[in-house]
Amino acid sequence: MRHEKKRELTFWTFFTLEALLLLGLFFLSFSFFFYLTWQVFLSRNQAFDQAAFELVAELRSDRFTEVMKVVTYFGSVRFFVSVPVALILFFLFFKKWRWYSLYIFLSTAGSAALNQYLKNSFGRERPVTAFYPQGGFSFPSGHAMIGAAFYGIVVYLIWKNTPDKLVRWLACGFLVCWQLLIGFSRVYLNVHYATDVLAGLSAGIFWCALVVVLVPQLEQFFYFRERRRRLKKLRALRRR
Repeated sequence: MRHEKKRELTFWTFFTLEALLLLGLFFLSFSFFFYLTWQVFLSRNQAFDQAAFELVAELRSDRFTEVMKVVTYFGSVRFFVSVPVALILFFLFFKKWRWYSLYIFLSTAGSAALNQYLKNSFGRERPVTAFYPQGGFSFPSGHAMIGAAFYGIVVYLIWKNTPDKLVRWLACGFLVCWQLLIGFSRVYLNVHYATDVLAGLSAGIFWCALVVVLVPQLEQFFYFRERRRRLKKLRALRRR
């Protein structure tokens, strides 16, 4: 009984504290995405994108270009088809971590589907100065959006499950910086405008926050439903 009350208290604590913070992040990222959409498609202000291309041009070298091509792979379709699937299968093997597989699936598959919808809706063409041919539309960046959702969920799971504060901060800090570097690589390689990347990051954070809010609610819903089912079965046995 005490355990059940603890589960209920955990549910309401999450709903009133962590969920409110995540919802705040949800609305902030949505607002920033809306602002970028207005700048790109209504105001048609390209000054920021042009300044970003000029900045990365000053950093360009053959060796650095090869490094950026390696970095950008970690936000590619091949990466997100293989690594998240491997993580999902890994989590499914452990009963206490099985719900984590849903975090990974929703963050990756959900953000990918939303990204394609947004790309086709806005229909922004890619920069003509791209280093190599890249299919599809440009806004928002898929590497940035799916990466922010996936790496964001990984950061959340590490933060939630790592007791050592130093390891937790180092691991989460590294993943955040790594995702920012992936976004930078897209601008450096000229396959995206800087506003594409920023929009992708904000949309990815938006989706990540939504997943982190909704999945625990689903988990609690199925937990209490199973609990009621077992109690009903137990009462039926006692009546016999």
